[in-house]
Amino acid sequence: MKYRLGERGAIRKFLSGPELTAESMALKVRKRVGKLPYEAVSLGYPGLVLRGRIAAEPVNLGRGWVGFDFEKALGRPVRVINDATMQALGSYEGGRMLFRGLGTGLGATLILDGVGEPMEIGHMPFKHGRTFEDYVGERGRKRLGNRKWRKAVAEVAGQLKRVLEVEYVVLGGGNARRLKELPEGARAGDNLNAFTGGLRLWRGGRPATRGGKPKGRAAARSA
Repeated sequence: MKYRLGERGAIRKFLSGPELTAESMALKVRKRVGKLPYEAVSLGYPGLVLRGRIAAEPVNLGRGWVGFDFEKALGRPVRVINDATMQALGSYEGGRMLFRGLGTGLGATLILDGVGEPMEIGHMPFKHGRTFEDYVGERGRKRLGNRKWRKAVAEVAGQLKRVLEVEYVVLGGGNARRLKELPEGARAGDNLNAFTGGLRLWRGGRPATRGGKPKGRAAARSA
């Protein structure tokens, strides 16, 4: 799990793992941040978020995330969005964009002329009784091998670009580095864009977001 104070602060991290709860995450962050100044927190959550609230427990972390009071635990105003959406916000350069996060699963966010919408594309049927995530997520990479996995990534990128009528696709996430070349119409993302997206949640910029703009630094975090 990575976190950062402000726009130019050092990126720090600690191990998460399948036992990490919301409470233990908050305690670890508070302990590491100490008395350093920050005014707001952006939290990128690896799961379903509806209207700024966590709607389902994570698959790859511990329990206790749904209904957890992050503002009380962290002592600051908190805004929560899906982690792929946070990186998408930081990657957006205008127009119609689809962001795909290639990692353990398949995160996806669609941004159309500044309006973003997280999408659960990864769990939709793709072919041969398997989902998109079964082909281009980490399970798919291990099952198919890197060569066939890269072919599947390119195929999925092309199909989604045509169906959703986007101008470009951004491929981010940890497994994006395993691609030898980018599919047609795709751009390489960067995990650092998640921190830019976290700051945009509070400071505005592109795409437009709701809410106020803190005067000081925001702690941009990516779960």
